[in-house]
Amino acid sequence: MLRKQFLDTRRGRIAELLQRGTRTVDALATALKLTPNAVRAQLTVMERDGLVRRAGLLSGATRPSQTYELTPALEELLSGAYVPLLIHLVRTFSAALQPAQLGPLLRQTGRSLALEYGGGRRLPGDLPARVRKASEFLNRELGAVTHVTRRNGSFVLQGQGCPLAAITGKEPAVCTVVESLLQELVGAPVRECCSRAGRPTCCFEIRKPQTT
Repeated sequence: MLRKQFLDTRRGRIAELLQRGTRTVDALATALKLTPNAVRAQLTVMERDGLVRRAGLLSGATRPSQTYELTPALEELLSGAYVPLLIHLVRTFSAALQPAQLGPLLRQTGRSLALEYGGGRRLPGDLPARVRKASEFLNRELGAVTHVTRRNGSFVLQGQGCPLAAITGKEPAVCTVVESLLQELVGAPVRECCSRAGRPTCCFEIRKPQTT
């Protein structure tokens, strides 16, 4: 739905054309029946937001013309393949593997995410600071909306929704990936307590490590 709404906008129509290959301002203006200045204004904003980038110069009769292309970030957003592919991939794993095999695989996926986004290092600071930074990380990198609360001496990352709702509603085991990711980031035991009734919401309880 959001993809269709975006493609119905002027910027969306520019993006749809650029999905087919690089274009100059004049080529975009002709295809969209807009003035070159109107297209330039849209491209300036899209370039500022990291949605398009300059691809090079195209030789012309009088002078070269700048061409534009989509950035990988926007191409990923426009793709409708990721969610169904991931759902079926997890479903295939769930059907082929025993729970004792699937769990470690999902937890390893979380550790891999932590390695890519966090450099494989625990977040700095004491536990409250790490939990707060983990919440900020989920909101910034995964599109979550979480806040930190306290419950029975533990910290809880409580979400207002779920950035993986399209997947977790069908394959709840995917929450294990985020649980493992958080455990790597905060360096403390994490337990997933997500709600999947109605609109899914994230919930991860973080306990203080036991000292010996």
